[in-house]
Amino acid sequence: MKKIAIIGAGPAGIESASILAKDNEVLLFEKSTAVLSNIIDKAYLFPDFSSASEIADKLNSKLINDNITLMLNKEVVDIVKNDSEWKVVDKDGKNYFVSAVLITTGYQIFDARRKEELGYGIYKGVVTSIDMERMIRYNQVVNSINETPKRVVFLQCVGSRDEKSGNRYCSKLCCVTAVKQAIEVRKLLPEAEIYIFYMDLRMWGQHFEELYRESQEKYDIRFVRGRISEASSTFDRKIQIKAEDTLLGVPMKMTADLLVLMVGMEASCGTKDLGVKCGIGGEYGFVKTATPHLCDNETTEQGLFVAGSCKRPMTINDVINDARSAACVISDYLK
Repeated sequence: MKKIAIIGAGPAGIESASILAKDNEVLLFEKSTAVLSNIIDKAYLFPDFSSASEIADKLNSKLINDNITLMLNKEVVDIVKNDSEWKVVDKDGKNYFVSAVLITTGYQIFDARRKEELGYGIYKGVVTSIDMERMIRYNQVVNSINETPKRVVFLQCVGSRDEKSGNRYCSKLCCVTAVKQAIEVRKLLPEAEIYIFYMDLRMWGQHFEELYRESQEKYDIRFVRGRISEASSTFDRKIQIKAEDTLLGVPMKMTADLLVLMVGMEASCGTKDLGVKCGIGGEYGFVKTATPHLCDNETTEQGLFVAGSCKRPMTINDVINDARSAACVISDYLK
């Protein structure tokens, strides 16, 4: 029985571990104190509004396997090729010798405080899409003074497709997440006005375009093509927005009870660090694969593999499928 190290206990790490553990011993490292941190803070998942907690529970159940050793609060600080094996080093200096390594260190959310002009962390009426997920999950969508908001505005592309933030790529998920959240807010607040400000809408997946249409036709979500340049607080703690309607070519002002910033995905700190140390660091801190088509789970280092959103922004179903692909590739390699 071969030994495999998987770095990161998100959906990619757990899914690949559950498959590889059928014939191998798997060491699953997670630097935080819990698994699936990027799922458990969600309420529902697009496009079918599945319960995020139910999906997390199903993934968690896959860890019940004698061949999987889950190590929480165990950060991996280095991965080194050691003859025909790999040496994995944790933060305490302990070494683990394995036949193959799979990096599934995932992503982190863009820190909206870097866009000071939008007021996150300054005005309580400005929240992120992650904050909104929590509000929806606990049915507590309120403004800065804990009142039911009458107007909610979503702003796309915060920290993505943005020269100033240094992230020129599209995060892929923000457009459909805004549509999903707007529908969820409408269900909770049937009387509220709901707007989505966008550069252009990118409905990447199956059923996403239909969800966009439904948001307008059934839920009366209003879409404004334009960027918000500035947000500030009013005397009554509303948020005043300065923007431009780029379809009409006119500047506009609007007040809102809540401004929701749709924050993009960035490479996690673990992804950036291990990518550099293993010589597979790519653009924007994501890891680089051998080739993007036929060898997308492999790297230029034999026995070192990658899966999930440590490579680029992905949906959860993309991540699960990529993890399954990586498990197949690793199994072939070990044979």
